[in-house]
Amino acid sequence: MPRTKENAYEEFVKGLWRDNPVFVQVLGMCPMLAVTNSAINAIAMGLATFFVLVGSSLLVSSLRRWIPKQIRISCYIIIIATFVTVTDFTLQALVPKVHKELGAFIPLIVANCMILGRQEAFAAKHSVRLAVIDALGMASGFMFALFTLGAVREILGEGALFGVSLFGADFEPWIIMILPPGGFLTLGLLLLFFSWVKERKQQMIARLAEAEGEAQ
Repeated sequence: MPRTKENAYEEFVKGLWRDNPVFVQVLGMCPMLAVTNSAINAIAMGLATFFVLVGSSLLVSSLRRWIPKQIRISCYIIIIATFVTVTDFTLQALVPKVHKELGAFIPLIVANCMILGRQEAFAAKHSVRLAVIDALGMASGFMFALFTLGAVREILGEGALFGVSLFGADFEPWIIMILPPGGFLTLGLLLLFFSWVKERKQQMIARLAEAEGEAQ
């Protein structure tokens, strides 16, 4: 694989798994806990964040040479807020019910530390191509985390997924799962699982390195 393609692949994949913004970096916790009581709300918030992050990274990277360092954070926030406003009005016009469910958490995307962090740490220092690829990976990883949490909570809390019943009338839903305590519990278990996977991977790498050392 050519070096440029390999770099692009690594930048995309890191956001999905190795540096997942939620399960690894533990960012964006407010929307993770507040809007994931159903899968459809989780997907809507994920898509909104996806659009804002990719659009902001594209614009910040394109303008990075002309943004004064002294006011760069203010410029990033203005750019992010512009895309958030477009997203807010679009959702309100196309899916007013979902927009009402998400409430104030759409405008609060402006304050999402993941989005501002990617502008400062990556988009402002790399080419447009790599900035967009990084944003695509991080946004996809964030949307994956939102959907995972939303799907688990909706399935256990309502016995349905995207409003479609899965277990019939005899299923006794765990109401707590669609309440705030259920969000904390589910997120904690998912973070524990990812931590366990990461630890197992590190142990495997250590064993392989030890085996190679003994073989030499």
